[in-house]
Amino acid sequence: MSVFRSFLFAPANHPRRVEKALQLESDVIILDLEDACAMSEKVASRSKVVEAMARQRSCLGYVRINPLNTDFCFGDILAVVQPGLDGIVLPKTESANDVKIVEWMVSCLEKERSLPVGGIDIIPLIETGKGVANLAEILACESRVRRVAFGAGDFCLDMNLQWSSDEQELLAYRSQVVLMSRNAGKEPPIDTVWINIQDTEGFAESTRRALRMGFQGKLCIYPDQVPVVNSIFTPTAEQVARARKVINAFAQAEKEGSSSFQLDGQFIDYPIVYAAQKLLDVYEKVMSTTSK
Repeated sequence: MSVFRSFLFAPANHPRRVEKALQLESDVIILDLEDACAMSEKVASRSKVVEAMARQRSCLGYVRINPLNTDFCFGDILAVVQPGLDGIVLPKTESANDVKIVEWMVSCLEKERSLPVGGIDIIPLIETGKGVANLAEILACESRVRRVAFGAGDFCLDMNLQWSSDEQELLAYRSQVVLMSRNAGKEPPIDTVWINIQDTEGFAESTRRALRMGFQGKLCIYPDQVPVVNSIFTPTAEQVARARKVINAFAQAEKEGSSSFQLDGQFIDYPIVYAAQKLLDVYEKVMSTTSK
């Protein structure tokens, strides 16, 4: 059972930064062969990814490969599908066919290299208008995709949007990613990075916004962002106590023949109880993972 709150990018061509990232408490580390890796170092960095993924670590290890329409994608997949790899982040995913191509390559390599078939996760990164427009198709294809992620930087560039601090221009698109993930029966998606690393309060509010909107975690580009994300996406002691109180009170009310009542001035019925149980499930999942 894994927790997907924080996803920390680390440039694959910087061994020291990779080593530091592996020591942090991010749920997932993403070694980046795409944007954070210089063009001249992409090929040479593949072996560094394989070496890092083979090390013992407490977090899951993913790799962001280069997009399918580049000369690097095939070589990236051929190199990194090795023991220790937990997943691949596929940037600029725009169709179900993109996913199917990568999945076919990964499946062939798993079989050839005696790895568990289906063991490597694929996270499509939705960062273009076409990707959002085709998201239902992407989510509907039979694949190992369990969740998608939203990338605002390239999305704003593609859509000619101005990325503001309150992110209002992204509201409709982020909501669509959450809604369509739910409609497809997938896990809640992962939210975009926050690029202004000096605006710590802005980052915290963006993370709280993502939680309220229905995302299950957030992409991070700076180590100090990881504890903020983990804290916000972990239910507080007060929330846990309230949820338990709601569930216990509802159980007693049901015994007395009622399925709706008031508790501390709040109307309680089935949706409220189910939400309380969902919060407890998240809390228990986090506790069972972080206590290992």
